[in-house]
Amino acid sequence: MILWFRNDLRTHDNPALHYFLNNTDSDMPRKAFFFISEKQWQIHHWSAIKIDFVKRHADALVQELSSLNIELELVTVDDFSEQVGYLTQFCRENKISQVVANSELEFNEQQRDQQLINEGIALTLFEADVIVAKGKVLNQSGKMFKVFTPFKKAWLQYVRHNGFEYLGKLAPSNEKKIQKESTNKSASSAWPLAQEYETNALTRFYQNKLSTYGQERDIPSIKGTSGISPYLAAGVISPRFVLFSLLNRYPDLLLAIDSPEFTWLNEIIWREFYRHLMFHEQRLCKNQCFNEKYQSVHWHNNQLLFNAWCEGKTGYPLVDAAMRQLNQTGWMHNRLRMVVASFLTKHLLIDWRLGEKYFMQHLIDGDLASNNGGWQWAASTGCDAQPYFRIFNPIRQSERFDPNGDFIRKYIPELKSVSGKAIHFPHEYIKNNNLGVYWPAIVDHKEARVKALAFYK
Repeated sequence: MILWFRNDLRTHDNPALHYFLNNTDSDMPRKAFFFISEKQWQIHHWSAIKIDFVKRHADALVQELSSLNIELELVTVDDFSEQVGYLTQFCRENKISQVVANSELEFNEQQRDQQLINEGIALTLFEADVIVAKGKVLNQSGKMFKVFTPFKKAWLQYVRHNGFEYLGKLAPSNEKKIQKESTNKSASSAWPLAQEYETNALTRFYQNKLSTYGQERDIPSIKGTSGISPYLAAGVISPRFVLFSLLNRYPDLLLAIDSPEFTWLNEIIWREFYRHLMFHEQRLCKNQCFNEKYQSVHWHNNQLLFNAWCEGKTGYPLVDAAMRQLNQTGWMHNRLRMVVASFLTKHLLIDWRLGEKYFMQHLIDGDLASNNGGWQWAASTGCDAQPYFRIFNPIRQSERFDPNGDFIRKYIPELKSVSGKAIHFPHEYIKNNNLGVYWPAIVDHKEARVKALAFYK
């Protein structure tokens, strides 16, 4: 038996690893693989910062598994077909009868697994990416919910009645000391490894920020969010651990849906919703609109406007600051993700798929299910999406969520001399004061809104 790590580089609450340890001899050498397939990752539009983040966790896991008498080999191959070829050859040469792994949700990954099975390799799969197993939360007709709120109610009811399996942390089997990560700077070094994040940042979030999360999560100038998304997206933290640790602190949380703390759990349930949805609707992996009537829409896709959006040069300060945050840090505040996605699809009438791809190419927390769900929500093409006539006013969003312009000035220093409410749309102020430091607005909000309504209708 060998163990195959994929999007689950962790020892904490890892079902495949748990099974592997319980069914192999601890006194015998034990073998595990992780494939570094950068060509495949790039085909799936993974960002450089996410690739670096995953590699750092792979290196750390090599050391951690050695304390459990498991040799984790990091194998560099181009793509999924080479992964299958390598495993097939290894299993045949070494008379391996079983490969153990955690399942992956996406279509190409499932095709790869089927290809391995077709080669005659026994593949035993477990589920490690959700709290409630996909396919367990269904409506009265036995189908997947099409609206989030009924899904959430059914999801909560399921967890209350059935609980959830949490495997906990593993204790090292010997006294090998795990070395600390190198202090060398890399693309993702601003983000600590999962073990450090769990111990420090997540604990501080629970202690200091969770109770005010509902009020502060929409303010981009405040560090009011947990920062857990890269860890969930890379599979280096278990979502079941998240719920376990929450219920440890707030035992009645599953019933206290009006509590401030539940607001954060609600975001975790949204993640579950999108993963369950993709499980039932694999066409979402294939660039298709959930709402099929939008599949034949002829988006305008003006390349110059798209470039301006990518570069943060739309002339709307909150949109531009958000895009600069993404381009400079590999992360974007969640409220701003909605604002810039709405702007691209409604103001510029550019295909949501182009925005989805750009996000994946730059985000450290790029995740197909969540990214696809968020973009289709904003574009009104998705499941339980905002109605097409709801069009964010980027100036109003700026006034509401960055009232003093603190976030804008951080990422657009050219506007540091603009004072007062003018920061939200400074063109008249700049003209009157001969500043000349900011590009013109590429569309007029009122005109764009009228065009968007006609376009969608």
